[in-house]
Amino acid sequence: MSLFITGGTGFLGGYVITELLRRSDERLFVLTRAKDQYSARVKQWRALQLHLSPDAFYRALHRIEFVPGDLHEPGLGIDPAMRKRLVSEVDSVLHVAASLNRKSEKACLNSNLRGTLSVIGLARDIADSRGLRRFSHVSTVAVCGHRDREVVYEDESIDWDRSDYDPYGRTKKFAEHMVMELLPDIDKTFFRPSIVMGDSRRPETTQFDMVRAFCGLADMPVIPLRANTRLDIVPADFVGEAIARLHLAKTTKHERYHLSSGRASVTAAQIGEAMRAVGKRMRFSPALGRPFQWAVRGMNRLPRKSSLQPAGALMKVFWPYIAFDTVFGNSRVRNELDLVPTPFTDYCADLYGFSTEAKYRFPYAELPAPAPVRGVA
Repeated sequence: MSLFITGGTGFLGGYVITELLRRSDERLFVLTRAKDQYSARVKQWRALQLHLSPDAFYRALHRIEFVPGDLHEPGLGIDPAMRKRLVSEVDSVLHVAASLNRKSEKACLNSNLRGTLSVIGLARDIADSRGLRRFSHVSTVAVCGHRDREVVYEDESIDWDRSDYDPYGRTKKFAEHMVMELLPDIDKTFFRPSIVMGDSRRPETTQFDMVRAFCGLADMPVIPLRANTRLDIVPADFVGEAIARLHLAKTTKHERYHLSSGRASVTAAQIGEAMRAVGKRMRFSPALGRPFQWAVRGMNRLPRKSSLQPAGALMKVFWPYIAFDTVFGNSRVRNELDLVPTPFTDYCADLYGFSTEAKYRFPYAELPAPAPVRGVA
Protein backbone atom coordinates (compact mmCIF):
# COMPACT_ATOMS: atom_id res chain seq x y z
CA MET A 1 0.00 0.00 0.00
CA SER A 2 1.14 3.55 -0.73
CA LEU A 3 0.19 6.91 0.75
CA PHE A 4 0.54 10.40 -0.74
CA ILE A 5 1.23 13.09 1.87
CA THR A 6 1.64 16.86 1.69
CA GLY A 7 3.38 18.90 4.36
CA GLY A 8 5.62 16.02 5.32
CA THR A 9 8.67 18.25 5.63
CA GLY A 10 6.95 20.64 8.06
CA PHE A 11 6.76 20.63 11.85
CA LEU A 12 3.53 18.66 12.27
CA GLY A 13 4.26 16.59 9.17
CA GLY A 14 7.44 15.33 10.82
CA TYR A 15 5.40 13.93 13.70
CA VAL A 16 2.88 12.36 11.34
CA ILE A 17 5.52 10.72 9.13
CA THR A 18 7.34 9.36 12.18
CA GLU A 19 4.13 7.70 13.37
CA LEU A 20 3.30 6.38 9.89
CA LEU A 21 6.74 4.79 9.65
CA ARG A 22 6.35 3.25 13.10
CA ARG A 23 2.79 1.99 12.73
CA SER A 24 2.65 0.72 9.15
CA ASP A 25 4.68 -0.65 6.29
CA GLU A 26 3.14 1.71 3.72
CA ARG A 27 5.30 3.43 1.14
CA LEU A 28 5.14 7.21 1.51
CA PHE A 29 5.06 9.54 -1.50
CA VAL A 30 6.01 12.92 -0.01
CA LEU A 31 5.27 16.10 -1.97
CA THR A 32 8.44 18.16 -1.60
CA ARG A 33 9.44 21.54 -2.93
CA ALA A 34 13.11 20.87 -3.66
CA LYS A 35 15.40 21.23 -6.66
CA ASP A 36 16.66 17.63 -6.50
CA GLN A 37 16.44 14.42 -4.48
CA TYR A 38 19.37 15.35 -2.22
CA SER A 39 17.74 18.68 -1.31
CA ALA A 40 14.48 16.85 -0.62
CA ARG A 41 16.32 14.42 1.64
CA VAL A 42 17.92 17.30 3.58
CA LYS A 43 14.50 18.97 4.05
CA GLN A 44 13.03 15.72 5.33
CA TRP A 45 15.93 15.27 7.72
CA ARG A 46 15.23 18.71 9.22
CA ALA A 47 11.66 17.60 9.91
CA LEU A 48 12.62 14.22 11.33
CA GLN A 49 15.82 14.84 13.28
CA LEU A 50 13.76 15.65 16.37
CA HIS A 51 12.47 12.07 16.15
CA LEU A 52 15.09 9.86 14.46
CA SER A 53 18.82 9.32 14.66
CA PRO A 54 20.73 9.65 11.38
CA ASP A 55 21.00 5.86 11.11
CA ALA A 56 17.26 5.44 11.69
CA PHE A 57 16.57 8.15 9.12
CA TYR A 58 18.66 6.40 6.47
CA ARG A 59 16.94 3.10 7.26
CA ALA A 60 13.56 4.76 6.74
CA LEU A 61 14.43 6.25 3.35
CA HIS A 62 13.66 3.05 1.46
CA ARG A 63 10.00 3.66 2.32
CA ILE A 64 9.98 7.34 1.36
CA GLU A 65 9.83 8.60 -2.21
CA PHE A 66 10.08 12.34 -2.70
CA VAL A 67 7.66 13.77 -5.25
CA PRO A 68 9.05 17.06 -6.65
CA GLY A 69 6.25 19.60 -6.70
CA ASP A 70 4.73 22.74 -5.25
CA LEU A 71 1.39 23.27 -3.56
CA HIS A 72 1.00 26.55 -5.47
CA GLU A 73 1.60 25.18 -8.96
CA PRO A 74 -1.12 23.86 -11.30
CA GLY A 75 -1.53 20.14 -10.71
CA LEU A 76 0.85 20.54 -7.73
CA GLY A 77 3.66 20.95 -10.24
CA ILE A 78 4.03 17.16 -10.48
CA ASP A 79 5.66 15.72 -13.58
CA PRO A 80 3.13 13.84 -15.79
CA ALA A 81 5.05 10.56 -15.49
CA MET A 82 5.12 10.81 -11.70
CA ARG A 83 1.44 11.76 -11.57
CA LYS A 84 0.65 8.65 -13.60
CA ARG A 85 2.55 6.57 -11.04
CA LEU A 86 0.68 8.16 -8.17
CA VAL A 87 -2.67 7.45 -9.79
CA SER A 88 -1.70 3.82 -10.30
CA GLU A 89 -0.06 3.17 -6.91
CA VAL A 90 -1.50 5.43 -4.20
CA ASP A 91 -4.25 4.08 -1.94
CA SER A 92 -4.85 7.09 0.33
CA VAL A 93 -4.13 10.82 0.54
CA LEU A 94 -3.17 12.70 3.69
CA HIS A 95 -3.18 16.49 3.25
CA VAL A 96 -1.20 18.17 6.04
CA ALA A 97 0.31 21.17 4.23
CA ALA A 98 -1.11 24.62 4.95
CA SER A 99 -0.14 28.23 5.38
CA LEU A 100 -0.29 29.22 9.05
CA ASN A 101 0.22 32.87 8.17
CA ARG A 102 -2.72 34.37 9.99
CA LYS A 103 -2.00 37.88 8.70
CA SER A 104 -1.69 37.24 4.96
CA GLU A 105 -4.87 36.72 2.98
CA LYS A 106 -2.75 35.98 -0.10
CA ALA A 107 -0.65 33.26 1.55
CA CYS A 108 -3.73 31.56 2.95
CA LEU A 109 -5.64 31.74 -0.34
CA ASN A 110 -2.75 30.27 -2.30
CA SER A 111 -1.92 27.44 0.09
CA ASN A 112 -5.13 26.64 1.89
CA LEU A 113 -7.53 27.08 -1.03
CA ARG A 114 -5.66 26.75 -4.33
CA GLY A 115 -3.32 24.13 -2.90
CA THR A 116 -6.09 22.09 -1.35
CA LEU A 117 -8.05 22.23 -4.60
CA SER A 118 -5.07 20.73 -6.45
CA VAL A 119 -4.72 17.96 -3.85
CA ILE A 120 -8.43 17.23 -4.23
CA GLY A 121 -7.88 17.02 -8.01
CA LEU A 122 -5.20 14.37 -7.58
CA ALA A 123 -7.39 12.45 -5.15
CA ARG A 124 -10.28 12.62 -7.62
CA ASP A 125 -8.07 11.16 -10.37
CA ILE A 126 -6.96 8.30 -8.11
CA ALA A 127 -10.52 7.59 -6.97
CA ASP A 128 -11.87 7.56 -10.53
CA SER A 129 -9.03 5.34 -11.75
CA ARG A 130 -8.77 2.62 -9.10
CA GLY A 131 -10.52 3.79 -5.97
CA LEU A 132 -9.22 5.69 -2.94
CA ARG A 133 -9.27 4.19 0.53
CA ARG A 134 -9.34 7.51 2.37
CA PHE A 135 -8.78 11.24 2.02
CA SER A 136 -7.63 12.84 5.27
CA HIS A 137 -7.47 16.59 5.71
CA VAL A 138 -5.68 18.34 8.56
CA SER A 139 -7.75 21.37 9.44
CA THR A 140 -7.92 23.43 12.66
CA VAL A 141 -10.32 24.37 15.44
CA ALA A 142 -9.95 27.93 14.09
CA VAL A 143 -12.77 27.06 11.66
CA CYS A 144 -15.13 27.74 14.59
CA GLY A 145 -14.90 31.51 14.12
CA HIS A 146 -15.69 34.01 16.87
CA ARG A 147 -16.52 32.28 20.15
CA ASP A 148 -16.53 33.22 23.80
CA ARG A 149 -16.46 30.94 26.85
CA GLU A 150 -17.87 27.89 25.05
CA VAL A 151 -17.36 24.16 24.70
CA VAL A 152 -17.58 23.36 21.00
CA TYR A 153 -18.08 19.90 19.53
CA GLU A 154 -17.10 18.63 16.11
CA ASP A 155 -20.45 18.91 14.36
CA GLU A 156 -21.06 22.39 15.78
CA SER A 157 -17.74 23.98 14.82
CA ILE A 158 -18.58 25.38 11.41
CA ASP A 159 -21.24 28.06 11.51
CA TRP A 160 -21.34 30.08 8.29
CA ASP A 161 -23.11 32.94 10.03
CA ARG A 162 -20.17 33.55 12.36
CA SER A 163 -17.31 35.89 11.57
CA ASP A 164 -13.76 34.54 11.36
CA TYR A 165 -10.79 35.75 13.36
CA ASP A 166 -8.35 35.78 10.46
CA PRO A 167 -7.60 34.52 6.90
CA TYR A 168 -6.24 31.28 8.28
CA GLY A 169 -9.47 30.20 9.95
CA ARG A 170 -11.55 31.47 7.03
CA THR A 171 -9.63 29.58 4.33
CA LYS A 172 -9.36 26.37 6.36
CA LYS A 173 -13.12 26.44 6.90
CA PHE A 174 -13.73 26.76 3.18
CA ALA A 175 -11.12 24.08 2.42
CA GLU A 176 -13.17 21.63 4.50
CA HIS A 177 -16.22 22.65 2.49
CA MET A 178 -14.39 21.99 -0.81
CA VAL A 179 -13.38 18.50 0.31
CA MET A 180 -16.96 17.70 1.27
CA GLU A 181 -18.40 19.03 -1.99
CA LEU A 182 -15.83 17.64 -4.43
CA LEU A 183 -15.18 14.22 -2.86
CA PRO A 184 -18.71 13.21 -1.81
CA ASP A 185 -18.16 9.52 -2.53
CA ILE A 186 -14.80 9.14 -0.77
CA ASP A 187 -14.18 8.05 2.82
CA LYS A 188 -12.98 11.28 4.44
CA THR A 189 -11.44 12.24 7.77
CA PHE A 190 -10.99 15.79 9.06
CA PHE A 191 -8.55 16.50 11.89
CA ARG A 192 -8.87 19.75 13.84
CA PRO A 193 -5.99 20.37 16.24
CA SER A 194 -6.37 23.08 18.86
CA ILE A 195 -3.32 25.14 19.92
CA VAL A 196 -0.31 22.90 19.26
CA MET A 197 2.72 23.67 21.40
CA GLY A 198 5.77 21.61 22.18
CA ASP A 199 6.26 17.92 22.81
CA SER A 200 5.19 16.28 26.05
CA ARG A 201 8.17 13.89 25.98
CA ARG A 202 11.02 16.40 25.63
CA PRO A 203 11.73 20.12 26.09
CA GLU A 204 12.96 20.61 22.52
CA THR A 205 10.75 21.89 19.72
CA THR A 206 11.34 23.24 16.23
CA GLN A 207 8.19 25.39 16.01
CA PHE A 208 8.29 28.62 18.01
CA ASP A 209 5.54 30.98 16.82
CA MET A 210 2.95 30.20 19.48
CA VAL A 211 5.66 29.27 21.97
CA ARG A 212 7.14 32.76 21.65
CA ALA A 213 3.72 34.26 22.42
CA PHE A 214 3.36 32.02 25.48
CA CYS A 215 6.83 32.89 26.76
CA GLY A 216 6.19 36.60 26.18
CA LEU A 217 3.05 36.43 28.31
CA ALA A 218 4.86 34.45 31.02
CA ASP A 219 7.47 37.22 31.20
CA MET A 220 4.90 39.98 31.74
CA PRO A 221 4.58 41.33 35.29
CA VAL A 222 0.77 41.10 35.02
CA ILE A 223 -1.13 39.09 32.42
CA PRO A 224 -4.41 40.60 31.12
CA LEU A 225 -6.46 37.41 31.50
CA ARG A 226 -8.92 35.96 33.97
CA ALA A 227 -7.13 33.37 36.11
CA ASN A 228 -9.83 30.82 35.24
CA THR A 229 -9.51 31.31 31.46
CA ARG A 230 -9.20 27.88 29.84
CA LEU A 231 -6.48 27.29 27.27
CA ASP A 232 -6.98 24.33 24.93
CA ILE A 233 -3.34 23.40 24.27
CA VAL A 234 -2.05 20.02 23.05
CA PRO A 235 1.44 18.65 22.40
CA ALA A 236 2.50 17.79 18.86
CA ASP A 237 3.22 14.14 19.77
CA PHE A 238 -0.46 13.63 20.65
CA VAL A 239 -1.62 15.25 17.41
CA GLY A 240 0.80 13.30 15.22
CA GLU A 241 -0.16 9.98 16.76
CA ALA A 242 -3.90 10.63 16.47
CA ILE A 243 -3.65 11.65 12.80
CA ALA A 244 -1.55 8.63 11.84
CA ARG A 245 -3.66 6.10 13.71
CA LEU A 246 -6.98 7.36 12.41
CA HIS A 247 -5.73 7.70 8.84
CA LEU A 248 -4.37 4.15 8.88
CA ALA A 249 -7.53 2.66 10.44
CA LYS A 250 -9.64 0.45 8.18
CA THR A 251 -12.72 2.35 9.30
CA THR A 252 -13.38 5.33 11.52
CA LYS A 253 -16.50 6.02 13.52
CA HIS A 254 -16.65 9.68 12.54
CA GLU A 255 -15.55 12.09 9.83
CA ARG A 256 -14.46 14.95 12.09
CA TYR A 257 -12.16 14.82 15.11
CA HIS A 258 -11.08 17.56 17.46
CA LEU A 259 -7.48 16.86 18.49
CA SER A 260 -7.79 18.92 21.64
CA SER A 261 -7.74 18.90 25.42
CA GLY A 262 -11.47 19.56 25.63
CA ARG A 263 -13.01 19.86 29.07
CA ALA A 264 -9.68 18.84 30.61
CA SER A 265 -8.05 22.03 29.28
CA VAL A 266 -5.95 23.74 31.92
CA THR A 267 -6.59 27.25 33.20
CA ALA A 268 -4.26 30.22 33.14
CA ALA A 269 -3.88 29.91 36.91
CA GLN A 270 -2.85 26.26 36.62
CA ILE A 271 -0.24 27.18 34.04
CA GLY A 272 0.97 29.94 36.34
CA GLU A 273 1.39 27.44 39.15
CA ALA A 274 3.37 25.07 36.91
CA MET A 275 5.64 27.92 35.79
CA ARG A 276 6.87 28.40 39.36
CA ALA A 277 9.32 25.62 38.51
CA VAL A 278 11.27 28.13 36.39
CA GLY A 279 10.89 31.01 38.81
CA LYS A 280 7.86 32.66 37.24
CA ARG A 281 5.20 34.32 39.38
CA MET A 282 2.35 34.82 36.94
CA ARG A 283 -0.32 37.27 38.10
CA PHE A 284 -3.58 37.95 36.28
CA SER A 285 -5.74 41.04 35.86
CA PRO A 286 -8.62 40.83 33.35
CA ALA A 287 -9.22 44.59 33.76
CA LEU A 288 -6.05 45.13 31.72
CA GLY A 289 -7.45 43.23 28.73
CA ARG A 290 -8.64 46.23 26.73
CA PRO A 291 -5.61 48.47 27.46
CA PHE A 292 -3.38 45.54 26.49
CA GLN A 293 -5.15 45.20 23.15
CA TRP A 294 -4.74 48.95 22.52
CA ALA A 295 -1.04 48.64 23.31
CA VAL A 296 -0.70 45.65 20.97
CA ARG A 297 -2.35 47.59 18.14
CA GLY A 298 -0.03 50.51 18.76
CA MET A 299 3.11 48.33 18.75
CA ASN A 300 1.93 46.61 15.59
CA ARG A 301 1.77 49.98 13.80
CA LEU A 302 5.36 50.87 14.65
CA PRO A 303 8.05 50.69 11.94
CA ARG A 304 9.34 47.18 11.39
CA LYS A 305 12.78 48.22 12.61
CA SER A 306 11.31 49.01 16.03
CA SER A 307 12.15 46.48 18.74
CA LEU A 308 8.49 46.47 19.88
CA GLN A 309 6.86 45.88 16.48
CA PRO A 310 7.51 42.10 16.28
CA ALA A 311 5.98 41.58 19.74
CA GLY A 312 2.94 43.61 18.73
CA ALA A 313 2.50 41.68 15.49
CA LEU A 314 2.83 38.35 17.31
CA MET A 315 0.27 39.19 19.98
CA LYS A 316 -2.16 40.70 17.47
CA VAL A 317 -2.24 37.36 15.66
CA PHE A 318 -2.44 35.00 18.61
CA TRP A 319 -4.27 36.95 21.30
CA PRO A 320 -7.80 36.07 20.08
CA TYR A 321 -6.99 32.36 20.39
CA ILE A 322 -5.60 32.85 23.90
CA ALA A 323 -8.34 35.06 25.29
CA PHE A 324 -11.54 33.51 23.94
CA ASP A 325 -11.76 30.90 26.74
CA THR A 326 -13.21 28.29 24.38
CA VAL A 327 -12.37 24.59 24.40
CA PHE A 328 -13.18 21.82 21.96
CA GLY A 329 -14.81 18.54 22.90
CA ASN A 330 -12.45 15.61 22.27
CA SER A 331 -14.57 12.60 23.26
CA ARG A 332 -14.35 11.11 19.76
CA VAL A 333 -10.59 10.72 19.72
CA ARG A 334 -10.53 9.70 23.39
CA ASN A 335 -13.10 6.97 22.92
CA GLU A 336 -11.92 5.67 19.57
CA LEU A 337 -8.18 5.59 20.25
CA ASP A 338 -8.13 5.59 24.07
CA LEU A 339 -5.75 8.52 23.65
CA VAL A 340 -5.63 11.71 25.72
CA PRO A 341 -3.17 14.59 25.47
CA THR A 342 -0.66 15.25 28.23
CA PRO A 343 -1.73 18.40 30.09
CA PHE A 344 0.26 21.50 29.12
CA THR A 345 1.06 22.05 32.79
CA ASP A 346 3.17 18.84 32.76
CA TYR A 347 5.69 20.23 30.28
CA CYS A 348 5.21 24.01 29.92
CA ALA A 349 8.06 24.91 32.27
CA ASP A 350 10.54 22.72 30.40
CA LEU A 351 9.31 24.13 27.07
CA TYR A 352 9.78 27.67 28.37
CA GLY A 353 13.28 26.85 29.62
CA PHE A 354 14.46 25.33 26.35
CA SER A 355 12.87 27.96 24.11
CA THR A 356 14.16 31.01 25.95
CA GLU A 357 17.62 29.54 26.47
CA ALA A 358 17.83 28.58 22.78
CA LYS A 359 16.53 32.05 21.82
CA TYR A 360 13.72 30.43 19.84
CA ARG A 361 16.05 28.59 17.49
CA PHE A 362 16.44 24.84 17.18
CA PRO A 363 20.07 23.68 16.83
CA TYR A 364 19.62 21.76 13.59
CA ALA A 365 22.35 19.27 12.73
CA GLU A 366 23.56 18.74 9.19
CA LEU A 367 22.67 15.41 7.63
CA PRO A 368 25.79 13.23 7.98
CA ALA A 369 26.92 10.84 5.27
CA PRO A 370 25.42 7.37 5.64
CA ALA A 371 27.49 4.89 7.59
CA PRO A 372 29.44 2.52 5.35
CA VAL A 373 27.90 -0.90 4.85
CA ARG A 374 30.17 -3.54 6.33
CA GLY A 375 30.79 -6.71 4.38
CA VAL A 376 30.03 -10.14 5.77
CA ALA A 377 32.97 -12.49 6.09
